[in-house]
Amino acid sequence: MPEKLHPNVEKVAAALREHGATGEIVVFSEATPTAATAAAQLGCEVGAIANSLVFDADGAPLLVLTSGAHRVDTGLIARTVGAAEVKRATPEFVRAATGQAIGGVAPIGHPAPVRTLVDTWLARHEVVWAAAGHPHTVFPTSYTELIRLTDGTAVEVE
Repeated sequence: MPEKLHPNVEKVAAALREHGATGEIVVFSEATPTAATAAAQLGCEVGAIANSLVFDADGAPLLVLTSGAHRVDTGLIARTVGAAEVKRATPEFVRAATGQAIGGVAPIGHPAPVRTLVDTWLARHEVVWAAAGHPHTVFPTSYTELIRLTDGTAVEVE
């Protein structure tokens, strides 16, 4: 890992240590803003990538950690969380809620807790890879640990 990490990555690393996570952050020389690019860099299935998608659920941030092989059904998610409307958040909304930019949003390390849903399909993978606060970074974890780290709720997303 480089000597000096982006401040967002430092926050994620600190949160991982605080929660007793064992995975080490991996830094890529090129950005991996999509599940497909991350999977290609890691040499894993795209379904093992935990996409961090932030939604606006009736004005509140909602983080959905979905398998890179899935699309999120916003109608299903709205019914699941009891929201009238769930829509894709704007880049500004994402940054305000997480302190991180789209393409590198980590499941943890945010200024305040964000309600989180975790795609049950991620449980099919022994190792799950999640962004670490910057488009050039990821960290390995497990489905169970991901739920614990985020205090997330296991749900079907599609």
